[in-house]
Amino acid sequence: MSLAVVHSRAQIGLEAPPVTVEVHLANGLPSLSIVGLPEAAVKESKDRVRAALQNARFEFPARRITVNLAPADLPKEGGRFDLPIAIGILAASGQISNRDLEKYELIGELALTGQLRPVLGALTVALQTRRSRRALILPETNAPEAALAEGVDIRGAKHLLEVTAHFKSEKFLTRHEPVMLAREESDAPNLRDIRGQHRARRALEIAAAGGHSLLMIGPPGAGKTMLAARLPSILPPLNDDEALEAAAIQSLNKPFSLKHWKQRPFRAPHHTASAVALVGGSSHPRPGEISLAHHGVLFLDELPEFDRHVLEVLREPLESGAITISRAARQAEFPARFQLVAAMNPCPCGYYGDASGRCRCTPDKILNYRARLSGPLLDRIDMHVEVPAVAREALLDQAPHNGESSEIVRLRVEKAREHQQNRSGGNNAQLSNQQIESNCRLDESGRQLLEQAIDRLGLSARAYHRVLKVARTIADLAAEDSIQTSHLAEAVQYRCLDRGVSLA
Repeated sequence: MSLAVVHSRAQIGLEAPPVTVEVHLANGLPSLSIVGLPEAAVKESKDRVRAALQNARFEFPARRITVNLAPADLPKEGGRFDLPIAIGILAASGQISNRDLEKYELIGELALTGQLRPVLGALTVALQTRRSRRALILPETNAPEAALAEGVDIRGAKHLLEVTAHFKSEKFLTRHEPVMLAREESDAPNLRDIRGQHRARRALEIAAAGGHSLLMIGPPGAGKTMLAARLPSILPPLNDDEALEAAAIQSLNKPFSLKHWKQRPFRAPHHTASAVALVGGSSHPRPGEISLAHHGVLFLDELPEFDRHVLEVLREPLESGAITISRAARQAEFPARFQLVAAMNPCPCGYYGDASGRCRCTPDKILNYRARLSGPLLDRIDMHVEVPAVAREALLDQAPHNGESSEIVRLRVEKAREHQQNRSGGNNAQLSNQQIESNCRLDESGRQLLEQAIDRLGLSARAYHRVLKVARTIADLAAEDSIQTSHLAEAVQYRCLDRGVSLA
């Protein structure tokens, strides 16, 4: 028989659409052509496949070989089709049996020696394969990642010969069982490392409890980066569905490591990052930093140093929790439900308002520095908090530090989030306008306080809603059913960059 059909999958964003690899051998001058909208890396697979088959001591057919990657209008890219093309050629030429090919899907890049190299997106392929009820054969390096998708028969192989031995019924590939590693916290950053900064610690706890975005303003060395790095340690661990989503996105960037299973992502791009690096893109849509931080934390240090155009692209995903990347040939949507934490100095030199008087920045320089952040972006950040320099006494104190650990704070955060989940089905930061009206009711004194805040700070409608959401979170931490005036007053204090408030 000179025709073989092998099942595989492409990669388009988070989707792994099925691809049928059809291999036909015909009489004529020896050649190998690949059709079906292949891109450069796929076209080059014919040379990798030829060398791999010959080095594995198989006969490369001296016939006219046509490989069709169907559907023809779906772009194909990468080296993932090397393995199914090689198996298709062997089955079409009768060197292996093709009776069991229908039961399997194959992906994998071939080295010239026949070794199987890992591919990106193995977890998303496994999740899609689960619907087809086929087993998945892929490089052994990808097997632990793919096995995270429960209910899928995963078979890992190191070499092309192992795959051919399986189809020849000589030595079957064993099923790879998932291995879940325990979460390691001993070496993780812990909140107990922070000395002083009680107000900033409180703001961090509120942000964690409600999923709120947070901007910290303070001089160099005040501990802003340390605080941000410890936010994941006080967030609840990911549930199974969230962990699969986060791992699937990260697998599109590089093979997912099991040691990061159920850990909140923490992404901290440099301020020279481009807009494409932040939101994703390129000719083959790839997730950017905001999607790689899905269900985790995106930390932007030295916020005003980012290009203003780069920061403006955050506005839409902060509201929608998703990003759509459109290109002429294709479109991909990635989830981006991240928690934004940012840090900035109060002025270009960083010491505005310092008691030593070392700041020499002029008022114009300070205004220009803060003007790098647009009003609409600041309006979308729930909390603005000052982080002053650490007191000298706290720095010089050599006594054992007995501050609250991340484990203790996380218990309060988990309890507050449980209240929110039972009440509205999500975090307070995600409350809709209708849910705000029903869950954030104020008494008469609370309304009067908020009226004064709107008049004095010039709060927009969006900022008004964000104050209510933060107040609702503060009430949840206090295990209160209704928002008290004290909760609202504290929430208003976390808007220090709104009009009329000075950082001096």
